[in-house]
Amino acid sequence: MTTKPKRRPRILTVMKTRSLSPNMVRVTFSGPELEGFPANHEGANCKLVLPGEGETKEEFDAYFAPDAPSEKIHPVRTYTVRAFRPAELELDIDFVVHGDEGPATRWAQRAVTGSFLGFFGPSQPKITEYYADWYLIAADLSAMPFAEATLEAMPRDAQGVAVFEVPSKEDIREVTAPQGIEITWLVQDDPHVASSAQLDFVKSLNWRQGVLQTCIAGESSVIRSLRDHLHNERAVPRKDTYISGYWKIGLVEDEHQKMKRAEAA
Repeated sequence: MTTKPKRRPRILTVMKTRSLSPNMVRVTFSGPELEGFPANHEGANCKLVLPGEGETKEEFDAYFAPDAPSEKIHPVRTYTVRAFRPAELELDIDFVVHGDEGPATRWAQRAVTGSFLGFFGPSQPKITEYYADWYLIAADLSAMPFAEATLEAMPRDAQGVAVFEVPSKEDIREVTAPQGIEITWLVQDDPHVASSAQLDFVKSLNWRQGVLQTCIAGESSVIRSLRDHLHNERAVPRKDTYISGYWKIGLVEDEHQKMKRAEAA
């Protein structure tokens, strides 16, 4: 997004940060701005408005006043609600910090207690019903927060397969999932090179009987190949497949969102 938002976002303040792995940082926000935040929206999208270099919280807040000049543009990026704890008014958002390539990555790498940003959302959760005989979860590092939230929301007796593609062995970590979900990790050290590892893995699966429900997200070319395989080769009904491109190699978010809108049209 490159235009000034028409309304004021919540201005969230960082309480703490912690490294989940070499390429993933969890930022925890807390404070009265989280009053009224909807519960049970883990895995839902949100929009983060990023402050400028050296901008104070007061300057940032004033930017959203209806009569404020709009020459300054603040980058807006799409992220995922990882967890919200209503009693504590605490919100977790996980950031990929592979390199120093974008404004959100740079912000997360530098975030400390007292850092701030703007927050719009959350949207409605992408998956609200779990009804399948088995589940297929696939994600790269960008989609791990969504995949983890989905695994945590599943029935505890859920059966299925999860495959996660990460840039290093050090990014492999314990995730909470039903005991019946078999988890596989794939390592692709350069996420900016197209990978067929997830597709190859899914093609090699011993396909189970019954209704399959999917939770799949990540790089758009990977998503396109997985969608084609599931819909056209496996004949999985579209109503049972959540599968979404979160980013595209070589494109910034604004360009990727424009591409998605054109493809949908």
